[in-house]
Amino acid sequence: MSQFIDHVTVHATAGNGGHGETSVLREKFKPLGGPDGGNGGHGGDVVIVADPQVTTLLDYHHQPHRKATNGEPGKGDLRHGKNGEILYLPVPVGTVIKDPDGNILHDLVTPYEEITLAHGGTGGAGNASLASPKRKAPGFALLGIPGEERSVVLELKTVADIALVGFPSAGKSSLIAAISAARPKIADYPFTTLVPNLGVVDAGGTRFTVADVPGLIPGASEGKGLGLEFLRHVERTHALVHVLDAGTLESDRDPITDFDVLEKELAAYAVEPILTDGGEQLIPLDERPQLVVINKTDLPDGQAMADMTRAELESRGLRVFEISAVSRKGLDQLKYAMADLVAQARLEQAEAAERDEHTPETITIVPQHRRRRARPREFTINKEERSMKPMFRIRGDKPERWVAQTNFDNDEAVGYLADRLERLGIEKALFNAGALPGDAVVVGDDESGVVFDWEPTMTTGAEHLSGPRGGDTRVAERHRPTREEKRQEYAERKAARATTQAQMERERSSGMWTNDESEHD
Repeated sequence: MSQFIDHVTVHATAGNGGHGETSVLREKFKPLGGPDGGNGGHGGDVVIVADPQVTTLLDYHHQPHRKATNGEPGKGDLRHGKNGEILYLPVPVGTVIKDPDGNILHDLVTPYEEITLAHGGTGGAGNASLASPKRKAPGFALLGIPGEERSVVLELKTVADIALVGFPSAGKSSLIAAISAARPKIADYPFTTLVPNLGVVDAGGTRFTVADVPGLIPGASEGKGLGLEFLRHVERTHALVHVLDAGTLESDRDPITDFDVLEKELAAYAVEPILTDGGEQLIPLDERPQLVVINKTDLPDGQAMADMTRAELESRGLRVFEISAVSRKGLDQLKYAMADLVAQARLEQAEAAERDEHTPETITIVPQHRRRRARPREFTINKEERSMKPMFRIRGDKPERWVAQTNFDNDEAVGYLADRLERLGIEKALFNAGALPGDAVVVGDDESGVVFDWEPTMTTGAEHLSGPRGGDTRVAERHRPTREEKRQEYAERKAARATTQAQMERERSSGMWTNDESEHD
C-alpha cells in the first residue's frame, strides 16, 4: 500500500567542479611546445521542479540524501572536462520549501516551476588558461570548487478550490464520493480518512477541485489529533464547506456546537504568509467564503435535527444546505453553490492579475552628482583574538574562492594566490587594520579557512623559482642585436685593441720589454 508523505527533510549536495590540468605540449623537435592543460568541468546543480504527475514526497522520505554528478577533470591537449549533469527533484505542485529553521524559501504553486536548490562547483582552470605574456609556462592549475550543500524541509499543501471541513465521521468522504469520481475509504469509525482526497466536480460548466481532508477535533490548531496535518491542506482553498453531522449519536454534540468548535479552530490557526498570484493565502481561514452543509438528513432523527438548527445558522448570515450523501438529496444545489464561489474567486484573481499587469513601474531618477559611487568592497577584514594574540579574518567571495582553488602543495600556485590577493588590495587593507609582520591571518571560516603568518612582501614560494612566477628560462625569448648595435660593439672592440697596443708600445720603449737576439749578438 502506498504511503502518503507530506513532510520530509532533504539533504541536497551539488556536484564538485573538476580540477584543471597541468600539462606541457611535447612533440618531436619541439620538446617544450607550451602549456596545453584543459579546464575542469562545472559540477551539476540540484533543481527542484513542480511536477503535476507527482502526488507525494514518499521518494524523499526513503532517500533524503541527493547528490548531483561532479564535473570531470581537464586533460592534456586542451581537452576540457565534461560538466556534471543537473539533478532534477520532482515534487508535487503545492510544495513549500523551508529552511531547517522554518523560514519559507519558495512556494511551488505553478506547474513545472523550477528553483535551484544547490549550485554546482566551478571547474578549475588549466595551465593553458593561466598562461599570459608574463607567465608563459605555468607549472600549476587551479582546483575545482566543491558544490553547495543545503538541507531544506519540503511540505506538501493540497492545491484545491474548496475544502470540506468537519468532525470525524461527519460524512465528508461520502460527500466527495457522491459529487465526484473520487473513491476514498469510507467506514463508520473516526479518522477513517488519514490522507487528503481530491475530487473533480463539474457544475454548470465550471470545473473545480474539492479536497476531503482528515477530520478536525478540538485542539487541532495546537497539534491535537491529526492537527496541523489537517489544517496545512486547507490553506490554499478559495472557500470552505462545513460538513455538520445531523445524525450524531453523542449526546453532547449537535450541529451548532460542532460549527462553533470548527470556527474556533480555524480562527486559532495562523496561515503562513505565502504569496500567490491571487494573494488568497493571506486571508485567515475563518474569513474565507463558507457554506454550511447539514448531512445525514435521511436518518430518522436527522431531518428533525436539521430543522432545529437551520434557523440559527442562517441568522448568522450563512448559506445552509440540507443533504444526504447516501440518498443524494440536495447535492445539485450544493454543487452549483460551490461553483458560484469558485467562479467568483477566479474572477477576483483575474482582475487582480490584470491590475498588477497594468500597474506602471516606479522609476527612480538618481541625480547626476549621486550616480558615481565607490566600487563595492569585495572583502572584509575583522580583527579577532586567539590565544591572547591578534588574528585578522578575511571574508569575501573572491578571496575564499581563490583559496579553495589553490593547490598548497605547489609553491608556484601559492605564489600565484599571493599575487592575486595583493592585487585585490588585501595587503594594503591589512596595513590599515593594524596588522604587523608575523600576525596570524585566516581567509574564510574556521572549517574551510586557511591560516598563515602574514609577511608584507607576500613572496611565498618565489624564492624557489629561478625566474618570475610562471616563467621558464628555457623558453625565454633571445634578443637579436640590430646592425647599429653590431657596429657599435665592433667600434668598441677596435678602440679597446688600439688602446692595448699603445700601452704595450710605451712599456717596450721604457725598457720593460727586452730583445733576446740583441743580447746574444
